[in-house]
Amino acid sequence: MLENGIRAGAITPYSMEADDFSTPMDTAELYKKLYQVDTILVNDPETGIAYYQVVRLDYNPEDVLRYRIKEMWYFDKQHSTMQVRILGIAPLFISKDEYGDIRYESPLFWVYYPDCREWLAHHKAPTAHQPSGLMTWEDLFEMRYFDSYIMKETNIHGRRLRDYLNDQDMLTEADLLKQSLFNFEHDLWSY
Repeated sequence: MLENGIRAGAITPYSMEADDFSTPMDTAELYKKLYQVDTILVNDPETGIAYYQVVRLDYNPEDVLRYRIKEMWYFDKQHSTMQVRILGIAPLFISKDEYGDIRYESPLFWVYYPDCREWLAHHKAPTAHQPSGLMTWEDLFEMRYFDSYIMKETNIHGRRLRDYLNDQDMLTEADLLKQSLFNFEHDLWSY
């Protein structure tokens, strides 16, 4: 769906070099990422001679199983609540080996959520919460019908949690960050 929006010119892809949406990605550069060229060894069935053939490897949209979502959490003084604003979405492409095992996961591009929100609002999202199909992709993101974990907190070094923690410590630190957001809002109220 995001690729269709990019093809239609409704969505601008941004480079993964920085997550501040400052470098728009050229569509030719994007398609170079999505549709890779490779050479494979092919045997001619008639002569039995092996030769190299250049093939185009189309990515399978089903290999995008997760998304990276950049959010900004802030305190709304007027309503005395913590609010969240989605800033960007990056589809994560999963590369598999010949046995079907996952080799790595890489983000393809960023899209700036406020700019693509209208496009998402016009497309229905399959979900178990609304079996009648009345939910759009914008509804899914705005109502936060997704599971997530914290990967990065704003810091002076610009580092992610995985840059300085191992896997188990990273999950523990993500839970602590989530708990600190909850505690900040909870501490505002006195009973």
